[in-house]
Amino acid sequence: MKHKSIAIDGPSGAGKSTMAKRIAKELGYIYVDTGAIYRTLGLFALSGGVSPSDAEGVKALLPRTVICMNYGDDGLQHMYLGGEPKQGGKDVTAAIRTQEVSDAASKVSAIPAVRAFLLEMQRDMAENHDVVMDGRDIGTVVLPGADVKIFLTATPEDRARRRYLELLERGSGEAYENVLREVMERDARDSGRAAAPLKQAEDAVLVDTSGKSLEESFQALLKIIRERIA
Repeated sequence: MKHKSIAIDGPSGAGKSTMAKRIAKELGYIYVDTGAIYRTLGLFALSGGVSPSDAEGVKALLPRTVICMNYGDDGLQHMYLGGEPKQGGKDVTAAIRTQEVSDAASKVSAIPAVRAFLLEMQRDMAENHDVVMDGRDIGTVVLPGADVKIFLTATPEDRARRRYLELLERGSGEAYENVLREVMERDARDSGRAAAPLKQAEDAVLVDTSGKSLEESFQALLKIIRERIA
């Protein structure tokens, strides 16, 4: 039986993860946060003293990189470095959510060897499960044959505001202006990279959530997905 796949792409802070998690729960699919995979590799580079911008240094790490993910009792995707939990792997699910690791993920994801290394891991999930997968190149590179493709976006200001509020809840005192600058720099980096740049797939549906509430955004996406899967 062929499994169903939903690809949600878009820039940083567009709400991809929030929407994808909720849609997966609604449909009974598995949610695959591909950004978390790149964040885990970014954390591995940082912990090893390798600059995420050093392509050769990061490539040298790949042969000894073991990234695993599984789904806990909470239904959420957990990321592990060094193997599965029973093999002594370290749960880095919380550690990969810092701004430093986010920036590192953006840099390592621009390295072609990294994308090739992680590609099969992502495709295997879609081969064996019904999935909702979000990222930057899911509909264009990872799952070009996805049943539904959505390109989720919002203005840089809207996305920076969401990120700022998220950081505020975590106790970060970072200024909104800094967050906005980081969002715009990330956009430029993700769209301008040579390896799988951020862009809308030709057959993806564009959804702009600027000014919309979470519920409005969710209902808009769910309507599109149900129409296309049906």
